[in-house]
This record gives sequence, C-alpha cells and structure tokens, in this order.
Amino acid sequence: MAEQLERRAERAPARFGGLDYAPAPEATDHVKLRADHGLLIGGRWVEPLSGKLFKTINPATEEVLAEVAEAGEEDVDAAVKAARAAYAKVWGRMPGAERAKYLYRIARILQERAREFAVLETMNGGKPIKESRDVDVPLAAAHFFYHAGWADKLDYAFPGRRPAPLGVAAQVIPWNFPLLMAAWKLAPALAAGNTVVLKPAETTPLTALRLGEVLQEAELPEGVVNILTGAGATGAAVVAHSAVDKVAFTGSTEVGKAIQRTLAGSGKKLTLELGGKAANIVFEDAPLDQAVEGIVNGIYFNQGHVCCAGSRLLVQESIAEPLVDKLKRRMATLRVGDPLDKNTDVGAINSRAQLDRIEELVASGEADGAQAWQAPCELPQRGFWFRPTVFTHVAQSYRIAQEEIFGPVLSVLTFRTPDEAVEKANNTPYGLSAGVWTDKGSRILDLANRMRAGVVWANTFNRFDPTSPFGGYRESGFGREGGRHGLAGYLDLS
Repeated sequence: MAEQLERRAERAPARFGGLDYAPAPEATDHVKLRADHGLLIGGRWVEPLSGKLFKTINPATEEVLAEVAEAGEEDVDAAVKAARAAYAKVWGRMPGAERAKYLYRIARILQERAREFAVLETMNGGKPIKESRDVDVPLAAAHFFYHAGWADKLDYAFPGRRPAPLGVAAQVIPWNFPLLMAAWKLAPALAAGNTVVLKPAETTPLTALRLGEVLQEAELPEGVVNILTGAGATGAAVVAHSAVDKVAFTGSTEVGKAIQRTLAGSGKKLTLELGGKAANIVFEDAPLDQAVEGIVNGIYFNQGHVCCAGSRLLVQESIAEPLVDKLKRRMATLRVGDPLDKNTDVGAINSRAQLDRIEELVASGEADGAQAWQAPCELPQRGFWFRPTVFTHVAQSYRIAQEEIFGPVLSVLTFRTPDEAVEKANNTPYGLSAGVWTDKGSRILDLANRMRAGVVWANTFNRFDPTSPFGGYRESGFGREGGRHGLAGYLDLS
C-alpha cells in the first residue's frame, strides 16, 4: 500500500500539471459600455455646455473604455439650480417615510445589478474583481439600506433636537472606491432630506454614471441627484458655488486644505475625509499567523489605494524577525495580474500618475538606506503595475514612514514597550486609523485611548460597516461619515 501511494504521488504533478491556479476570468459581455457619456442634470442626461470630453481607460490594459463629458462652470450652475429646485419643491418637503422608499429601491436595484457594477468597477479602477464583488458593491447597497431606515426616524436619532435638512450638498469623491464612496455620501444626504450635486473622480467616473441610471430606474424625482464628471476644475467649481449649503470631500490632504480655504467664512458645513499613514501595531503575544493576514489585508487590499491603509507596521522587537519572515512567505503567494481574474489578489495601479508617485517614494526609501523586498511575480506587459513591497530597517524620518504613498508599499519599524509604540504611532501629521494586535484586552483599550486616530481596529483591519462612524483628526480631516454621527453632518440640529 505504501509503495502504491508513493507511485501515485510521483505521477500526480505530471497528471495535474502542477498546482498553479488556472485562469478564471470574469465575463464582461453583460456590461454594455456606451461610447460617450453625458451629465445627469435635472433628471436628464445632457451634453456638456462646455463642449468638452475626456477619455477614461482601463488601467490594467490602457484601453480606452469611453469618452466622458467634462462639466464647466455653466454645467455646474445648471446642476446646482436643478438641485435647489428639487429641494424646494419636492425632496425637502417629502416625509421621511417616502424618502426611505426611494433609498430602499436604490439598494435593491444595486443588489440586482451587482455583477454588472462589480465588473465595471474593476474595469475602470483596476481593483481585483473579488474585492469589487465581495466588498464594494455589497457595502454600497448596505449604506442605502441602513440610511433608508433612518429617514423617518431622525427625531429619534437626535432627541431633544429638531433636525432639518441643510439644502444642497456638493459631494466630491475619490478614485479608489468610486461606487462605495458615492453611496457613502449620497445615502445620508438623501435620508436627511438634502439634494445633491455629485462629482466623481476623473479617472473612475463610470460606476457613478451607471449609478445615475439606477437612480432613474428607481424613479428618484428629477434634480434630487445630479452627477457632473470632470477634473479638478469641475470639482472646484462645485465646491465654490454660492448656492451650495454643504460640502463633503474625500481625497488628498492637499486638496482638502484648498477646499477649507475656499469655504472659510462662508458658513457652509464641511466634512473632510483625507489621507492617512496608519500604524498597525503587533505585540509579542499576538497570534502571528492571524496578524500576518491582517497586515496583508491592511496594506495590499485594493493595491494600497486606501486612505486608512496600514502602511506603517510597528512590531515588538522580540518577534520582528519571525513576523517579517512569515510576512514575506505570505507575500510570495499573492497573485498579481488581471483584475478580472477571480484568483487575483493585487490588481492594477489606478493611473500612470499614481504609479509614478509610488515609484518615486520607493526610490527615496532605497536612497535613504531602507531595505526593500518585493514579492516575486511576473507583471503584465501593458497597464500600470507595482509589486507588493515591504521595507525593513526604516527610520521614522524617512519619507516612506511619513508620507502617504497610496500604493502596495509597507514600512516596518520596531518598538520595545507600549509607550514607545504609542509614541511612534502618533509620530505623523495624520490621524485616520490604526490597528492593534495583542492577546490582552486591557492593552487594546489602553492603546486605543492613547492613539490619535479616528478608528482603531483590534486584531483585525479594514473592517467597515454603515452603522459605524468613520473619520479622522488633524491632516486626516474632520467630521464623520456612517452611523448616526454621519447623519448629523447633513442636518441642521439647532
């Protein structure tokens, strides 16, 4: 019997051709792409008054997917006027229970068209299809479901107050989670009774435009949501418009500061969710295999295009060597390549500009003296790609330990005591998120209280839920999105 088993084992590799993953591409034939896209203003798709168009591509192939309208100041003015009229005549007056019906309808249509949205999100953004399918689209629908439940209960959400909508909200969203960020912002604004002018990122406009079709399918009243595509000038015009009552922005700290300067003294409510340089802290009593999975999820999820990515790994000195060894072995198993392949773990970098930024910061880390290790993998010939990278021998003064890279790059630092871990974790201008890995609950509570971060995860990382408020401090912005706290940003509670 033993000899037979040995012979079978010898024949297995030849019979099965090894144990490599076979390609498992997601079909795209169910996603119908139009050659060009207009603007959604007043419930209708219209051509831009600016007369300008720009191309949007698939970052994994550099293939042009469509031409998209570039809204100018006249388009922005038309959209804000449509939102104002819808607020005054329909949406602001509508009972919360009626608004909730529309939000429920949007959520259900998103669920019904989930596969279409997941594929389009991956094609336009470069993220792996399993992340679009399992994270982005379900969470987007969940935000609409959750806030639909609040629409007729605002008096109970804020007892002793008389919550009232603000009016017209200008919302500018980033390119790393296009659909999810649209839902993240639209759902609370609509539940609270506001109308919206939404401006998606210029590199990833397609799922926001497809969401516009969903809003029409849900028979949302005309003008309640208006969608304007374009570059930075379009966003600046939306934010600066005099008839806007609320501004919500997710993106870079630099642009967030510019928006704050623009709105200074205007009296408009503002929510900013900006950059981050999160510390992921691992103590010697942590379960190392579980921690390694959390580290990988914390920095290589969505190619590191996450504002709250755990890009600084703080490891207790006594376990630094075995933990980094385990991490490298795990990184070697990550599959980098076609985002539409269901086996892919790390997809394409969103744009050439972002890839250049990552490469420049990685080069600075090597020049400073840090040691880089990259996962061994073959990169596709076309598209924008970067290997998952980990830096050791990193000093706190290095740019890779201070600046937001927004890519699949991890910096490892060590500490000896909890006090030193907290000091190093707080040694950043940001304050968006952090993670703690330890077997001691008291230590988790102590560090969570001492770290200057809006969100602290315990023995996990990158966990999100519509019921939980999210936001940061200092150069990571202010205000909260999600939960009851997120609703408050879209209400007059005076």
